[in-house]
Amino acid sequence: MGYIVYDGEILEFKVEDRLLAHLQIVIVNKFRKNESFMFSWKEPIETGDGRSTVWLSPNIGLRFKFAGSRTIEINPTWLAALYASAASGRGLYP
Repeated sequence: MGYIVYDGEILEFKVEDRLLAHLQIVIVNKFRKNESFMFSWKEPIETGDGRSTVWLSPNIGLRFKFAGSRTIEINPTWLAALYASAASGRGLYP
């Protein structure tokens, strides 16, 4: 399981490396365009089974920590769906 460190704080968002690789592409490309957006995820049952949201901005430090070292094969259809989600009013929601 990988995770995201945002503004020096580990988000309680632990995911498989495959999803993390797709999110990394979307987030980095949005930041390259100097775009900010909401990022939401469902919390695991252990932490209350709720939902969390953060405002992602290119002005704040971000680190992607992958559990494994292998290169992930990117699924263009999944990537397109994540881009559409990030551009929506709801924000990026995996």
